This record gives sequence, C-alpha cells and structure tokens, in this order.
Amino acid sequence: MKLAVLGAGAWGTALAIDYARDHQVTLWARNAEQVAEMADSRVNTRYLPDAEFPPSLALSADLADAVAGVELILLVTPIAGFRPTLRALAATGQPVPPILWACKGFEAGSGLLPHQVLLEELPGLKEFGVLSGPSFAREVALGLPAAVTVASHDYAFAKRIARELNSSRLRLYANDDLIGVEVGAAVKNVMAIATGVADGLGSGLNARAALITRGLAEVTRLVVALGGKAETMMGLAGMGDLILTCTGALSRNRQVGLKLAEAKPLAVILQELGHVAEGVPTAYEVQRLARELNVAMPITDAVCQLLSGSADPQRVVAGLMAREPKSESGDRLS
Repeated sequence: MKLAVLGAGAWGTALAIDYARDHQVTLWARNAEQVAEMADSRVNTRYLPDAEFPPSLALSADLADAVAGVELILLVTPIAGFRPTLRALAATGQPVPPILWACKGFEAGSGLLPHQVLLEELPGLKEFGVLSGPSFAREVALGLPAAVTVASHDYAFAKRIARELNSSRLRLYANDDLIGVEVGAAVKNVMAIATGVADGLGSGLNARAALITRGLAEVTRLVVALGGKAETMMGLAGMGDLILTCTGALSRNRQVGLKLAEAKPLAVILQELGHVAEGVPTAYEVQRLARELNVAMPITDAVCQLLSGSADPQRVVAGLMAREPKSESGDRLS
C-alpha cells in the first residue's frame, strides 16, 4: 500500500519504520527542521535514537505532498493535535483517503473521542478507524513481535486493513467496537499512573494486581456507559494494553505515577519526561464524563487528586483501601 504516517513522535515513527519494510511510506512532521535532521541522520534522534530508518522510508514536512495519492493515512499525533491535523488535511483541497488513527485519549475541553472529532471535521469521510493495543513504540520499531487491534464501525473496512497491514512482526486483529477500543486506549493511561504511584510507594505486587484488576472494572463500566462492549475489554485493546502500560518500564504514564510517589510537582515530572503522557489530561476528562454518566471510578478520582496536588500519595492509596466493602460487580454488601 501507499501510506502516509502523520506525526513523527515515538509511535508515529515506529509505525512508519515498521510499515516501510513492506509498503510505500512517507512520514510527515510539521517541523521542517526536524524532518531535515531525520532525513540527514536517517533516525529520529529525539524519540527513537536506536531505530534506523529503512532506506525506502520517505520524509516530508509538506502535508499536501505527503498525502498525495496515498491509499491510507495513519494519523499518529497526540490527541491535542488530532483536530488541527484533520483541519489541515481538509485545507489541502485534496480528496481525503481512509484514516486510521493511533492517538489515545479524550479531547480536552470537549471530552470527545477521536472518531467524534473526525466526524465533526470530515463529515463526508466514510472509512476510518483506530489502531490500538499493547505496543511500545521502541519494540515495534526494532521489529519485535506485537499484536494490536484495528477497530471501525465499518467492520468490512477493519477486516480489509487488518489483512493488508498484517505482518509477521505486527499482527492485526479486526474489531467492530470502535467506542470500546477508543475508551480502553484512553483510560488505561490513567490506570497506569495509579499503578506507578502504588509501585513507587512500595505497595507491593498484590496491590499492583488489585489496581490493574479493579482498573479494568472501571474502564469496562465507562465503556459500557458510552455504548461500547464489555467483552472488548477482555482483548488486546482492553486487558492487553492495560497490563502492558501499567507494568512496562517503557510506559510514560507509569513513569508519571512513579515520580508522583516521590512527591515531585507535576510540571517538573512532565518536563523531565520529555514525551507526552496522555493519561494526565485524560484523567480529568474521564472524571468529568464519569460523573455526568454516574459511573463509579474511584481510581480515576484518586489520580485526579494526585495530579492536582490536592492530596498526599500515601493518603490517597489508604483512602482507596478504606472504601466500604462491595461485591465485585459493585453492589453494596448489606
């Protein structure tokens, strides 16, 4: 296929590297200086310094040129850049091909999922979907095996893309639950912050397992309330991505939690991280949505307290443990 990958952060670069091994790929970034540096060094020194570009990978800072004649766009910006990039695509005046995005989160302010943002900006687009699952960028760029989900309201489109982009390195599974996959992708980052805090406090492996399991219950409740399927959370985009992000050393959101446990200010943490940690803005949008929908999300509430600096990490963890006993389905014990 002829593909354009829009966004040269770690994940966009990793996907461009992987797919350039089998397809005709152009990696676009809006920063012309960054593109020139990558073209010269044949590596993304800022985000993936140990993953060389395949000789076939093309680079561009010209959006119209990057997407001209492509069969599929992979949009891999942070969620904050999703709407502006869609508008820039529309402004090229060219027909917009099918879009697959790999950004994770709810849009700040609106609380919209990516597909809702896309429908506002490109209402005539018929084929689109999300790519998500347990996949650290560095490992994908290095060709290590991974499996992810491609989900769309148009299941035929999801199946076609899964067939065409599947490889021996990156296995794709088709799914028709676009909402479930998007919500799982967003909220697992919030749970990873919580798990990082617990690990940073030395709470132990039992606490980690409890947080991940109850975190999965929280994510599932929100998925169902928003119209997704509970069973999606038992797959790659739910449990799989949650486990990886909560436990993996490469997880940026887990690192935020570890540093919060050290009582570092959030601004300092994000500056030291040097990458986008989507769980930070997502936590507040998830909390707001959960309250509007009357969905109980105590772990999310705890993360928001920590991010705002309004509570001590030890006290927050103790508060979670002191909640009244309930059944695993959430009913009170009376």
